[in-house]
Amino acid sequence: MGVGAALLACAAAGLALPAPAAAQTSYSPYAEGPAAALARHVRTLVSSPKDFSALIGAGRAALALGDTQAAAGFFARADDVNPRSPLPQAGMGAVAVANGEPQAALPYFARAQQLGAPVATFGADRGLAYDLLGQQAQAQADYRAALGGLDSNEARRRLALSLAISGNKAEALQTLAPLHARGDTAAGRCRAFVLALSGDSSGAMTAINSAMPGSSSSVAPFLQRLPSLQPAQKAAAVNFGIFPDAGVTYAYAAPQPVSRMVAIDDVLKAPAAPPPPPAAAAQPQPSWQPPAPVQVAYAAPVRSQRQALPSAPARKIWLQLASGPNPDALPGEFRRMKSRQPDLFDGIKGFVAKSPDRARLVIGPFRGSSDARIFQDDLESVGIDAFSWSNSESDAIVPLGTE
Repeated sequence: MGVGAALLACAAAGLALPAPAAAQTSYSPYAEGPAAALARHVRTLVSSPKDFSALIGAGRAALALGDTQAAAGFFARADDVNPRSPLPQAGMGAVAVANGEPQAALPYFARAQQLGAPVATFGADRGLAYDLLGQQAQAQADYRAALGGLDSNEARRRLALSLAISGNKAEALQTLAPLHARGDTAAGRCRAFVLALSGDSSGAMTAINSAMPGSSSSVAPFLQRLPSLQPAQKAAAVNFGIFPDAGVTYAYAAPQPVSRMVAIDDVLKAPAAPPPPPAAAAQPQPSWQPPAPVQVAYAAPVRSQRQALPSAPARKIWLQLASGPNPDALPGEFRRMKSRQPDLFDGIKGFVAKSPDRARLVIGPFRGSSDARIFQDDLESVGIDAFSWSNSESDAIVPLGTE
């Protein structure tokens, strides 16, 4: 299964999902994006074909673009250059996961860990392997470890899906809440999957229409079938779009072509064969067989359009959490909320909006009323009252603690 067609449904913008990750959600290692990063690294490799950093970077970028064959070649060469580094092993594990081979991926991750790689660096990928094997508890442990790594957003999306597969809808939605608050586009699709996995097909349709307007009719068969699948099948469906029956393809949007910025094979000759799995893999284990190659192509994630707060605020949509005549009391109130629900408020910053008659504790701004409503529902689910509020041009809005 080509990675291009296997871009994780929830891949957000970063580790590019596939990156194993998911695909990409946020291509965290390089601000310029995976295509530009690949070109940059290949230019380095033209003059320095054994540059280890460039080989690893090129492998990650190729994986983010959905080219697992090229990624495997880069990681194999990196392993030849520095066989004591855990990075090539972790990379080959990610390639195996992206190719739908979770059992084959585990020995690579084990070797990477043996060579000193912390779980936070590959947990988003190994967690997906466990999910595809139906081992949701192990998957969730790895995703949680990866929340502190470079792939934190993708790990959070995958954790939410895994929790939903396990039947924990409330925690799954709470896990996604911080991404919604930041305007993460891929989180909207993940929310739809979470609701569908939980049997709430009506809510899932509403969520998918919000995330991908006009797509509900084509996606309905996909969402409606999810609750009837086995856990491993659910993971394959929501992460790769693969169902256990052959001949059925669900497409959310036209696949995005892989951008080949350079002729990689011309520069590096024929791609090397991937290194064999570590010896630890030799122990007989039931192999996970991916279903027939039924694939779903997902649209490339869209980067958040949220802008830095202007000094003279235009009208924006916020959520008001508290208000009163004394702005000095608001920082303490926000700290209390965060201490009660640290996961929900992870990465969320508070602001003070000053009007002539009062000061408001607000979070945001949100891209639209739909995003604000989603996070408002998440807050209310844990007993925190919030309501939508739009500032006027005369309101002064400053980060909490600087008022």
